[in-house]
Amino acid sequence: MPDQRTEKAVFVGIIKQNDDEYKINEYLDELEFLAKTAGAIGDKKFVQKVDKPDNSTYIRRGKLDEIATYCEENQISYVIFDDELSGTQQRNIEKIIKCSSVIDRTSLILEIFAQRAKTSYAKMQVQLAKYNYMLPRLTGMWTHLERQRGGVGTRGGMGETQIEADRRIVKERIARLKEQLAKVDKQMATQRGNRGALVRLALVGYTNVGKSTIMNMLAKSDVFAENKLFATLDTTVRKVVIGNVPFLLSDTVGFIRKLPTQLIEAFKSTLDEVREADILLHVVDISHPGFEEQMEVVERTLREINAANKPIYVIFNKIDAYKYDEYDEFSLMPKGKENRTLDELMNTWIAKEKTPCIFISAKNKTNIEKLRNDIYKMVAEVHAGRYPFNNFLW
Repeated sequence: MPDQRTEKAVFVGIIKQNDDEYKINEYLDELEFLAKTAGAIGDKKFVQKVDKPDNSTYIRRGKLDEIATYCEENQISYVIFDDELSGTQQRNIEKIIKCSSVIDRTSLILEIFAQRAKTSYAKMQVQLAKYNYMLPRLTGMWTHLERQRGGVGTRGGMGETQIEADRRIVKERIARLKEQLAKVDKQMATQRGNRGALVRLALVGYTNVGKSTIMNMLAKSDVFAENKLFATLDTTVRKVVIGNVPFLLSDTVGFIRKLPTQLIEAFKSTLDEVREADILLHVVDISHPGFEEQMEVVERTLREINAANKPIYVIFNKIDAYKYDEYDEFSLMPKGKENRTLDELMNTWIAKEKTPCIFISAKNKTNIEKLRNDIYKMVAEVHAGRYPFNNFLW
């Protein structure tokens, strides 16, 4: 998806039985933000209530015809589906929606990662993920796949179909990328081993919650930070000193709902910074209406990469942007989470056992000294446990 603001996109989602319609719309809002990050303007959202996705077209034919007509009349460049489409689904949808490019959430995220990758290592990781995504979909990606390539030297004597050749080429490239990445991974593991015995902290969290801003504030560094999804792809590690306590702080790629498995696999070495950290700083955007679900996504991803058993300190960021709807005491509806004041929210989380947390505004520097003091105590405690006879930290 080229970075041209003139290109418009529409978004498609489904509401299954027992789904929360508000959440589905929130998911499509996130999909629109993803498209904006990639360089397209959101135009319209289409939602259909179904028992389950259609195996051949994801949504029903009538809705597809409606989308196709809208796209043709309004010069829509992209039709983006909120779930990953199978090769068959994408192929069948493209036969109906001929005037626009049909992509799914996974393809969109991969495109953003490709745009954001700056180092050769990140570019190789993204390329590996794209090839892994592409492999089972080759039949839907080229029109020449039915042709035979015959002649001397082709496999099987009777010729090799183009799709077989394409699959072989993609598999060879995947193998080559894995080999190249393995060499870099080995070098990175050696670098991590050479860092000595400094305590390690890793910033984790949903994408666009302010991890890089906090990194810059604590480490006095210049990590790229922007109000877009996946502003940071390459893991950045900085040595930080608070008081007389030195430690290593890493800023990692943000997580997201339905993070493609291809990316988790490709970025496994980058995520080693999370797995090898002594303490995880889970940054949360408290101003986001779905912040609790975003927390669950991060926690689930940490379990998937075997990093959920570490001490976690929750940093609720962006309190300056927190908004709530005042509760009408005469209302017959019970008070919901959207009616909680910031003080009520803080008291709820602070009262929870085994949930050490803090509420800050990195933008306005609110409560930052307490954050520094809390980090100082956590790092000093880990260091004292590791080196019980070294008391210089205290």
